[in-house]
Amino acid sequence: MPEPRLHDVSCLSGHGLHRMAYWEWGDAANDTVLICLHGLTRQGRDFDVLARAMADRYRVVCPDVVGRGRSDWLADPMAYSLAQYVADMVTLLARLNARTVHCVGTSMGGLIGMSLAALGNSPLRKLVLNDVGPRIDGAGVARIGRNLSQAQVRRWRTLDEAADAIWAVSTGFGPHTREQWLALSEPQLKTDGDSLVPRADAKIALAYKAVTADDAGAGEAILWRAYDRVACPTLVVRGEQSDLLARDTAAEMATRGPRARCVEFAGVGHAPMLVQPEQVRAVREFLLSP
Repeated sequence: MPEPRLHDVSCLSGHGLHRMAYWEWGDAANDTVLICLHGLTRQGRDFDVLARAMADRYRVVCPDVVGRGRSDWLADPMAYSLAQYVADMVTLLARLNARTVHCVGTSMGGLIGMSLAALGNSPLRKLVLNDVGPRIDGAGVARIGRNLSQAQVRRWRTLDEAADAIWAVSTGFGPHTREQWLALSEPQLKTDGDSLVPRADAKIALAYKAVTADDAGAGEAILWRAYDRVACPTLVVRGEQSDLLARDTAAEMATRGPRARCVEFAGVGHAPMLVQPEQVRAVREFLLSP
């Protein structure tokens, strides 16, 4: 199997420049780009299976959002915000010099993609929102907060031990073989002495926990306005058991804004990892449809 190329781009924050890493698959000269954006504490290698499936038609670019994967950590943890992530992606898109851009975003990555698609003169021509929408259910928010709290200090001796611990808070991703789960877990980790530790900055939790109920209400209104400005064809992917994207919200997304097409996968919660063949097939068919 081919391996991706690792690059980086310098992005601006309130404390200067930071380096954002990104993984690139396919023909480096292809000006038709698929950008894949991961969830809150994940990283770009989550999309390896999807990227391999799409690299025949796209240059597939999978960033490690700042604070995750191979990217730098921010000096100010409160700067881990949707506005910063969107600004970083605009910088990346300028670097890529793409003629056509499609986007797949999982959870937090979907909010980034939706925000990009809502910008005036957005280059995005198709958008996949993976188990996320403008209205985010409180049960899912609370669960993620609990998982972040439990993740402050984690060290493991082996990849198997780490993979088991990550799985304990990731069962919503749905069934995976052991081989698939180890492949999804290994890029989450780095070596520290004789232990494995997460690549993600634990301080991401500080910004997440600082969001108040009033902030959340205002944020939902802003996200609905953004969604209603999206003009490109949009696919909403939902896990049948999702505690973050309610079925009613997905149904509303099908009737307003870009009037998204919706697909739901049984036996999966938050969020489908786009590893299983039926999930990859649904995304590929949407992206390549006229």
